[in-house]
Amino acid sequence: MKFVRHVIDPLRPEVLRALGARNGWLIETPDVLRVGFGEVVDRAQLAGGLNVATSVADALAHHELTGDEGPTGTGVVAFAALPFDRNAPGQLDVPEFCITQYASGETWLTSANGSDSWRELYDNVVLATQETQSPRTLTYQPTPEEYAHNVALAVEILRRKEIDKVVLARAVLGSVPEPIDAAAITQRLRLREPICTLYSLPTPAGRRFVGASPELLVRRTGAEIQCHPLAGTITLPPNVAPDDYETWLLGSAKNLHEHSVVVEEIVRQLANVYEDINVDAEPSIVALRTVAHLGTRISARHDSLADAPDALEVLRMLHPTAAVGGIPRATAYELICRLEQHDRGVFAGPVGWIDANGDGEWWIGLRGVLLRDREFEAWAGAGIVSESDPIAEREETRDKLAVVLTSVLSERV
Repeated sequence: MKFVRHVIDPLRPEVLRALGARNGWLIETPDVLRVGFGEVVDRAQLAGGLNVATSVADALAHHELTGDEGPTGTGVVAFAALPFDRNAPGQLDVPEFCITQYASGETWLTSANGSDSWRELYDNVVLATQETQSPRTLTYQPTPEEYAHNVALAVEILRRKEIDKVVLARAVLGSVPEPIDAAAITQRLRLREPICTLYSLPTPAGRRFVGASPELLVRRTGAEIQCHPLAGTITLPPNVAPDDYETWLLGSAKNLHEHSVVVEEIVRQLANVYEDINVDAEPSIVALRTVAHLGTRISARHDSLADAPDALEVLRMLHPTAAVGGIPRATAYELICRLEQHDRGVFAGPVGWIDANGDGEWWIGLRGVLLRDREFEAWAGAGIVSESDPIAEREETRDKLAVVLTSVLSERV
């Protein structure tokens, strides 16, 4: 198929955001708003999940791209929300239209066959006005008490040194009186979590995954990659200066241990391919609206661009990191399946995009909610190590769930 790329005048971000959030594909960082919309014109299937090598970049390269020259990520782009289970099948969709708008105002449009019907879709967007709603039904899986019990079981296993870390999650499922507008959720999340990456993506199961992720799994630009893992968390009370809490987090042995195993595992995986790896000497604070995390920036460069793995191949090496799975990976995953007893689906899976050059960005699908008409499902997890306290971990997941659910519900649950 032929695609045409052009520089266009800047468009209204709130309109682009609503367009991608409701029926398309939205990935918005503080610097770049990337929106896909229209029909799916190509689809790459990952039948074997991330355990089977598949070159999506090669699959996209057969499309012809003409028009203006442009930076990476402005040509033929495939979007996806992939499952947490790396064995589960996934798919990447190439939309009919893709608009990439930088914070500077520079804007690129890539359209299949050079179609100009994108303008009608853009002009017909109705901005989000929906308010949050009261819950009609609520179900906890597992219940808060069961979750604390699961953490206690995991701590005993960790103390026996069978595993080093495991991330346990819990979900809230519910419904509200009116169909939920994904555009309204993204608008609220953008205001509440401005440093996070907004995403709104369809899932193969016919739902929409909407959220604001703080955690960059991998950004690939040519021979270079960047990662920014987060692990170790403290809740920030409202209307209180966060300095003392952040200082405590930087000195917490439990949280530093939890964070270090994540960083060390990522570096170990990257070292199989990259020789030039740079890691922050010490973790820094990543402060969100209600919580703060420990974060470490990691970068790596391959000696040869021709041999450098594409964004999906790097994803295959890293996912799931110990920030959302555990160490050792396989043993921790078995424990997750045994204790959670509820498929995570795309929660904590990669969300992002890849282009025909192999460049792309993948974020961990956190702080998100799955939508279908009036129904919603939200997840939150906590990293469990041998020093973990079951009640404290339960409260951490409660606070994380509240961040997402307040974008849907008018009352805290």
